[in-house]
Parts: sequence; structure tokens; C-alpha cells
Amino acid sequence: MGRRSVLAASATLAWAAWAQPVLAQPAARPRGLHSVVDFDEATWARLVEKGPRPAAYVFTASYCPNCPDAFEKLRAFVTESRRPVELGVVLMDLEGAKALAHARHYAGATRLYAFQGFEPAIRQSVDPKWPNVTPYIVLLGRDGSVQRSIGAPEEAVLKKWLL
Repeated sequence: MGRRSVLAASATLAWAAWAQPVLAQPAARPRGLHSVVDFDEATWARLVEKGPRPAAYVFTASYCPNCPDAFEKLRAFVTESRRPVELGVVLMDLEGAKALAHARHYAGATRLYAFQGFEPAIRQSVDPKWPNVTPYIVLLGRDGSVQRSIGAPEEAVLKKWLL
């Protein structure tokens, strides 16, 4: 073997040794939610009083077939508006790792909450008239206004919310 062949083989082995860890790494995970925030009877009052504005909160359950679609319509509207908005998802029936696994249905959410405590009391703290139907969506405007809907809000409601 000639000198050039030895140098080429050495360079190839050196590159392979350097590149192997890089090539073996899995693809980067898409940016997503990595933690779950507890949502108890006092959380809603804190969010209304001192939370980010504008904000949208989608109250959902793991068994809700329409909730991801309603969230996606809301997320698409927010993305089109090009305004910074808090998009919270509040899971009523899952906690911890199970809630985090369910978050894949809500790509684009800025925060994931999970009910901690007695569900009827927590729902009552959010809205005493809430009929326990999901998706239940609450929009908090910059000015402190509150708009509620069952299912995805109409476009006119969304426009008014972000004015």
C-alpha cells in the first residue's frame, strides 16, 4: 500500500471516529411542552388577575374527540395574527407523564396544565355556569375582557379578542 492510500485510510478512520457520535444521535425532537403545571381551585383566579394577555385556555379531556381540532383552529388564527399569545391547554383528567404524552395533540401550545384536586370544584372556580362540556375555551383579552365558548370560537369573536 502506498503512502497516499495509508493517509487516505487514516483520514477516513479519523473522520468516522469523530462523526460516529454525531451520526448516531437521533433527530432533534420538535419543540414542545416539557412540563405540566398544576391547575387547582386557585389557579384560575391567579391567571385572570395576573396572567399573560392576550391568552386563550382550552379546557379538554383525553377522551374529547373534538378538542384537538378546536385547538388547531385557535392556534392557526393566532399564528396568522402574528401576535404573541399565551395558548394554554388544561387537561382535566390526566396528570404528570400521562398529561405530557397527551400534549402531542396540542402542538403549538405555550403551556400545559393539569387539574389537581376535585374536578367539579376546579370547574366551578373557572366558571360556575360551565356545563362540563369540552372543549371549553376561554379567551382573555388585553383589556381584561373574558369570552367563553364551547368548541372553537367564531372568527368574529377571535378578531374582537385580539384587537
